[in-house]
Amino acid sequence: MDKGYQRFLQSGIDLTSVGIQRREDNTPYFCTPKGASIFGWAGVDGIHFCFIRGFGGMVFSVNPMAPSNYVHPLAKDFKDFLRLILACNNAEALEQAWMWDDPQFEAFLQANPPTQKQQQTLRDISEKMKLAPIEHPMAYIRELQSAFDERRIKYTREINAIQMNPEIKSVFPEWKVYFSGNFWGHHGKDRAGKEIQIDRQFEWAGHHWVIPAIYSCSKGLVIDCCMQVDTDQIDCFMSKWNLSWENDSCETFTREQQMQIELDNPLCLEFTPRLTLNGKSLQASHGCSVCFNPCVPEGISNELEAKSAVEHYELEDSCGWVIYRNAFPWKSSRRPELRSLSLTMKQQPKQVPGPRIKVHAPGDSFTFFHPVSKTIYTLTVQNIEQQTIPQNKFGSDRWIYPTCYTAMSYTLSPEPTEEISLFDCAEGDKPLETAPGENSFHPAASSTCFVIGRIDSRNYPEKLHAACSSLHFEPALDDVEWLIVFNVRQFDEESFTLI
Repeated sequence: MDKGYQRFLQSGIDLTSVGIQRREDNTPYFCTPKGASIFGWAGVDGIHFCFIRGFGGMVFSVNPMAPSNYVHPLAKDFKDFLRLILACNNAEALEQAWMWDDPQFEAFLQANPPTQKQQQTLRDISEKMKLAPIEHPMAYIRELQSAFDERRIKYTREINAIQMNPEIKSVFPEWKVYFSGNFWGHHGKDRAGKEIQIDRQFEWAGHHWVIPAIYSCSKGLVIDCCMQVDTDQIDCFMSKWNLSWENDSCETFTREQQMQIELDNPLCLEFTPRLTLNGKSLQASHGCSVCFNPCVPEGISNELEAKSAVEHYELEDSCGWVIYRNAFPWKSSRRPELRSLSLTMKQQPKQVPGPRIKVHAPGDSFTFFHPVSKTIYTLTVQNIEQQTIPQNKFGSDRWIYPTCYTAMSYTLSPEPTEEISLFDCAEGDKPLETAPGENSFHPAASSTCFVIGRIDSRNYPEKLHAACSSLHFEPALDDVEWLIVFNVRQFDEESFTLI
């Protein structure tokens, strides 16, 4: 065992936040090399990290979704692997470095500063392992990969056959469903659930749904709900917003546009499921989903797990599918007999952008109506003023943050039963980076800040609401333009008998 890896295990550091998950089940994929010892998973596309027998402590990444060359070396040993993570904040950049040039690599790092959880993990690595970031990570990876002879890696007969004949179908890992897991693996030592065929189909929320099976596990019941989406709907959506497999990021859109994109996206429908088993209600404890999109080139964007689910359930692969998996704990210590079972589906509210408004002083008012209930509301400003946040509240020596914002309190008449919010239409100023200190891993700030202060509502007959603008380095000279946002449900709750 690599000494650096052995020392890492003794440290107790958890790398989940930086993109490396540990699993009890390290079932290899069709492209996992012979002699591989898997130590972590990315949690998407079946990507995993491993050592390979015969290559010492060298760290490799394995990507089953890569169009070719599934395996790439990342570091000479585990110690250097951790130093690369310190330099790049997460393992995602390392795994993708083989297909980027220097500007693309740097752009990714700039666009993905460390989160607070990642910041703590990076600090743990630095302090407990006494390591410093590699100074030029891209140059290190390029030198290692350019000198590596990939022909030295040995595969199984299956992967050799696939490389010789691309028409051969990809080999998916064995289909198993666990209660304490997801499409990418599971945690703990529980056994896979027993698959019970359901083959139930129904219409809801404008989509055709298929529930092929449920899984009876020792801890509870797992159900896969498959939502079918016509390719015409996907094509129209991608064309409307000029999206493609090469350009599917929403970062270039305004917040208002992003809300509308989520409303338009036929592959995006969030709902809360509830089961009624033998007359007793079961609530989901956790869930996940994968998406199969036939409108993207083969091997580009569809997760291997999504393709595996479509094949296992024999779903029509000319259509789009979103497969939602939810786990429901048993209410008793013993596994009950399944005498009757029904599923209730309730859509989660979506943000719907409404009108934009500008107000100048207390007493200003604006009238608007709700897009679903058609109720007419009047917004009346009670107070509006410029405020600042002390710079030391951010607790960072690496970044200078904008601190000026506009705070507004207002009433709505009548008082709404639905949630109605106000957001600043403008983006805030980006924080400015100073010279980072040694081993400093502070995250960048968002350009938008919503600070709800304490409000004295005793003098107001109606409930007082509050909104705060984006952050800026200088106080705003003009009135803030606010966007009214409604949280609405487009579809009614409905129940379906399964057993």
